[in-house]
Amino acid sequence: MSQIEMFEPALNAVAGSLPLSALAGLSPLLAFFVCLMVFKLKAHTSAALSLLIALLVAIAGFRMPVDLALLSMTEGIVFGLFPIVFIIWMAVWTYDLTVRAHRFDDLRQIFATLGRGDQRVQAMLVAFSFGGLLEALAGFGAPIAIVTAMLLAIGLKPIKAVLTTLIANTAPVAFGAMAIPVTTASILSERPLHDVAATTGLLMGILATVVPFVLCFVLDGVRGFKHIWPIALILGLTFGGGQFIASNYLTYELTNVVASLASLVVGIAFLKFWAPTTPEEQRSEVAGGPLTPQQSVLALFPYLLVVVVFGVAKLWRVGVNVPALLASTDIKIPWPGLHGHIHSNGTLFTFNWLSGPGTLLLICGLITTLVYARADRAFTFAAGIRELIDGLGRMKFSFLTIALVMGLAYVMNYSGQTTAIGAVLATTGAIFPLLSPMLGWIGTAVTGSATSSNALFATMQASTAEHIGADPTLLVSANAAGAVTGKMLSPQTVAIAAAAAKMDHGEAEIMRAIIGFSLGLLAFMCVVVFILA
Repeated sequence: MSQIEMFEPALNAVAGSLPLSALAGLSPLLAFFVCLMVFKLKAHTSAALSLLIALLVAIAGFRMPVDLALLSMTEGIVFGLFPIVFIIWMAVWTYDLTVRAHRFDDLRQIFATLGRGDQRVQAMLVAFSFGGLLEALAGFGAPIAIVTAMLLAIGLKPIKAVLTTLIANTAPVAFGAMAIPVTTASILSERPLHDVAATTGLLMGILATVVPFVLCFVLDGVRGFKHIWPIALILGLTFGGGQFIASNYLTYELTNVVASLASLVVGIAFLKFWAPTTPEEQRSEVAGGPLTPQQSVLALFPYLLVVVVFGVAKLWRVGVNVPALLASTDIKIPWPGLHGHIHSNGTLFTFNWLSGPGTLLLICGLITTLVYARADRAFTFAAGIRELIDGLGRMKFSFLTIALVMGLAYVMNYSGQTTAIGAVLATTGAIFPLLSPMLGWIGTAVTGSATSSNALFATMQASTAEHIGADPTLLVSANAAGAVTGKMLSPQTVAIAAAAAKMDHGEAEIMRAIIGFSLGLLAFMCVVVFILA
């Protein structure tokens, strides 16, 4: 192609039909689910076959030049390796260090004390409140990996730990990584930032009040709801209320920080006066006597360090603007052969070697290794580094899956397949507000990123709203609301969770278990948006 030629995806590329184009665009994603859940192929094999289908659809169906399709795939794969795989690798290392240094039993005992000895209450505090704080600061898969590992530490079975993590992660995603998804939606839709943040905060606040009750059933069925609904109510109201207040009246970037800290503080205070009915099998298994202050500090140290390091890196602006300083080291790389040939800002690859979550987690891991080595002569710095290398070997196939799925997402996005799917829903006219969150759900299910979903569909949401006489800001926010419910089902997120839980080839099992919750929460948000519209 010459320098001035640009590829313009056509929404009706397949046989001049928008529905057929959307169906063709959906086929790679459907193939992934069928390969995993019906034919029970391994995740990396399913991802490779789906990627091949996406390339064929892009080239033959959407008339994307072969070189651009292949280059789209390469950018996606590289993005999957860095920053995503790098983040997960570092996050899991944080968990592995506490195991190797024999600090996990102490950590379990601390959570048992905070949760009044009830494993279900502990899981809600860790996954919903603390996990929301990690999502606020890190995002990009790191909270999924860290929280899943922490839930394993308190005694949850792998599949239950994964489900709890993925569902709890729903509420904070829209304002994750310092509210990047909301910022993206506002910029691309050209809607006032404060209005988009405020409306999204309202929708997320409503969703946040519901999520803890869902977790009751995930953790222990109807019995769990009967036993722990009071703490679910407290955590949901304080988290949801915090999101609404922060996004409407404070700095919207701090929405999740405010909400998470509020739910943690109020939840722990509430547990001083209330204790759940705890069946024997739901009691924390804690060995040994009371912990010394040093034991408690060392057990919590890696996770508190993550919060401090990310807090400074993302928020500190007194004297030195640390976020700006770190961001100034980012290297912008126009993707060779792709940048300038496709209308997308995504072709400008950002190599955030210092400011990215993976590097910050690496710093946390190195500091933790040094501290543990100094505190216990039986644990050495070399042992910590070996744990890092061993982790890469254990999770190589999960990491391969993530890289392939990101290649799939980029091909679908750049060729117009994802946009065609969204355009079909936009043809529904007056009923579109009811279906509006579905666009966000599809975008995140494909890309694994609420930011990417908003980038894909925010403009379409706003223009469709104006066409049918609806509130554009509401539907842009509805896209974010739907996006958060799709993240738990996205192949990338599932692969991250499977890797963190060390469920080799467990992606199909996770998808079968999580799909009902994802669709249920999506339906709930569709109804909420339709009522508000």
